[in-house]
Amino acid sequence: MMSVRSLPLLCLCFWSSESLYRVPLKMFSGKLDSSVLLSALKRNQSASGDGLSLASDLAGNVNFLSMVDNLEGDAGRGYYLQMVIGTPGQTLNILVDTGSSNFAVAAATHPYVSTYFNRALSSTYKPSGKSVSVRYTQGDWQGELGSDFISIPQGPNGTIVINIAAILTSDGFFLPGINWQGILGLAYPLLARPDPSVEPFFDSLVKQTGIPDVFSLQMCGAGISASTATNPADGSLIMGGLEPTLYRGSMWYTPIIQEWYYQVEVLKLEVGGKNLHLDCREYNSDKAIVDSGTTLLRLPVKVFDAVVEAITQMSMIQDFSSGFFSGTKLACWMKGESPWGFFPKISIYLRATNTSQSFRLTILPQLYIQLVADMDGTLNCFRFGISSSTNGLVIGATVMEGFYVAFDRAHKRVGFAVSACAEGNGIPVAEISGPFLADGVASGCTDGLRLQEPLMWVVAYTLMALCALVLLILLALIVVPCRCRRRDGEITDESSLVRNRIK
Repeated sequence: MMSVRSLPLLCLCFWSSESLYRVPLKMFSGKLDSSVLLSALKRNQSASGDGLSLASDLAGNVNFLSMVDNLEGDAGRGYYLQMVIGTPGQTLNILVDTGSSNFAVAAATHPYVSTYFNRALSSTYKPSGKSVSVRYTQGDWQGELGSDFISIPQGPNGTIVINIAAILTSDGFFLPGINWQGILGLAYPLLARPDPSVEPFFDSLVKQTGIPDVFSLQMCGAGISASTATNPADGSLIMGGLEPTLYRGSMWYTPIIQEWYYQVEVLKLEVGGKNLHLDCREYNSDKAIVDSGTTLLRLPVKVFDAVVEAITQMSMIQDFSSGFFSGTKLACWMKGESPWGFFPKISIYLRATNTSQSFRLTILPQLYIQLVADMDGTLNCFRFGISSSTNGLVIGATVMEGFYVAFDRAHKRVGFAVSACAEGNGIPVAEISGPFLADGVASGCTDGLRLQEPLMWVVAYTLMALCALVLLILLALIVVPCRCRRRDGEITDESSLVRNRIK
């Protein structure tokens, strides 16, 4: 029989001398969960790498070292970058999001926003007269499109002109406790709203500064201890390449399947080293993406259920409530007790650029069993950093905080290396290994998926063009005289379309 000491003191509930208390957890399964405080980890400055790992780009347009630690924030409330907008410059904090493509800033007062971009005070702001709205997994906003100058104090040198969406109204987008006033969408034009003609920020940056079409992201808020105001979680957004001091070992690349989101191909998942034995199409239904703006690791329902079942079977905790896995309850332990030894590692296999091979991202429980609350100084409470999803698999901050992630748009690939800041008590909380043969999944993992957004845009534009052509023909038949003769020889411009139209 397992000793009392080896079990967690409390699981999802705890006793006081008078009554039983249960700890509810307010969860947002998608973007920007505001309920979590995660901590920064110190950077280890020894790293090696290859490929795009340069101290600066060859043209001398950018110094990557100056961008180190240019992000603040944490996974729960988002990582943000300081930017200066307009003339004279107005300084705002902008959320970094690889899962959208609009650059949007608060342009009106809001209860949860400390400052906003006042367009009337910028002499260089140019409105376009177009309205725009964007809906995210959590929250939405509406506003107007325009353009203005921006600069980044800890970014590439110079000032550029970019498209700006001025947020005038929103619902569930700005949240209590955040310290950012806008969002920097770093994905492809196909996700831009109201249509792909709105050039995203990074496309504009590459064109106007000449930096390489690649950026990399380190997020140092791994959930090992709660962040504080004096020691906030931080990170780095390196624009134009990779900074070798931010990661260890080699960079492993997976192809970008479609250029809208950063869509990749997941071949399999393992829990505690055991394969879930699901058809690989389940992992990619309806897409698998890398998204810094999503807090959790989100899994399609069938995959999520299999992961929870595997964790339940392997965990040393008996009778663990489903409320913890569904995100409605926290699990609490006495201070000084670590829960991570009760849970297995989780591995995600991605297709390598050599398509007959794969590599493995492994996260330790420290990344997905996340500390969120200190109860009366005696208990530490944790949440489950994985949720179910109805719109695809999302490699969000739960996983990304273990890795330095390179978005190499020039070569249509996403790279992963172990982050130099992903460790607890000197022990790495993430691992990467390979190559492995892609046994049994050499092709077809993304086959049979539903119609995806890039193709939907093509179909939409084709239908619009067809409708426009039909409309032109109809207008021609109405407007151009039909110079037909009546039996009495009188010429009339009355078209047959008008005479015989359906009423």
